[in-house]
Amino acid sequence: MLVIALKKHVVLYKKLSNALMQRLHAHAHVTLIERLDAQGLEQLRAALPQAHGLLGASLKLDAQLLDLAPQLEAIASVSVGIDNYDLEYLNARKILLTHTPDVLTETTADTGFALILASARRVVELAIRVRNGQWQKNIGPEHFGTDVHGKTLGIIGMGRIGEALAQRGHFGFGMPVIYHSHSPKPAVEARFDAQYRSLEQLLQEADFICLTLPLTAETEGLIGREQFALMRPESIFINISRGKVVDEAALIHALQNGLIRAAGLDVFEREPLDTASPLLTLDNVVATPHIGSATIETREAMARCAVDNLLAALAGERPPNLVGAFHQSKTEMHGLKEIS
Repeated sequence: MLVIALKKHVVLYKKLSNALMQRLHAHAHVTLIERLDAQGLEQLRAALPQAHGLLGASLKLDAQLLDLAPQLEAIASVSVGIDNYDLEYLNARKILLTHTPDVLTETTADTGFALILASARRVVELAIRVRNGQWQKNIGPEHFGTDVHGKTLGIIGMGRIGEALAQRGHFGFGMPVIYHSHSPKPAVEARFDAQYRSLEQLLQEADFICLTLPLTAETEGLIGREQFALMRPESIFINISRGKVVDEAALIHALQNGLIRAAGLDVFEREPLDTASPLLTLDNVVATPHIGSATIETREAMARCAVDNLLAALAGERPPNLVGAFHQSKTEMHGLKEIS
């Protein structure tokens, strides 16, 4: 049973549903920062000295900011990615970090497949032509798309989302699945008749190249000019991971010069995407505003998961989705060994 002996102070920098707000208020003193604009950031800085717990997303919490929170025990990120956090710093401070895996897997994979279909069938480009009154006759070959069913699906990063994407491709569209990850995964190969490839082999063979990687020091800039040069002119590139995994200038060059057919992008090097970006001028780009998990049901499930994580941590219990390993004894709850 969850028991927090004395109410602790929780700072939210994300709005929650009424039900979740009521739950938090029942267990903690709550400060809500409604907007992360300049005024909101000042409110956050003012609240941090009293904070035992933080809950939110889409804000880089670096040492300079967290040094203002000497009592901080736990951070509940409403996301699966953890690239906004300085893990070494958190480990040194013995601050627990939690995230929200699993609950967004299927929805994010849906987004990935939506981008595959939209890019292959030129859905956005042609819908805009209809809206602009340019549909005067049946379209000709210059506006034809390309089939998805039966094409080779290449997945870079075979984690939960990669597996969900493979399931859709293999069972739904009869796509041969090839993948690259840090090591082969026999269970994935058996389930989806998938085949492991080196990164170079995958880039050369796949019709659809889909990134489902986390952003780390090893993956930042993984896909650049050299990698785009290995792709075929018929290839379609999909990114639902993190924008900085890709050299965006190299991607633009590949799209402008016919090195690849098209791209479906939900993430970018800088977000929101600059309105002057060449990506917005290219008909062979489908760009969405980082909507991977953005459904009513999934965002509520993520928030609920984050609240569960935070309240457990503040009660001295093991959070359900702790990032990293720690000593098992509750009396050593904050003796975090590593965050990985």
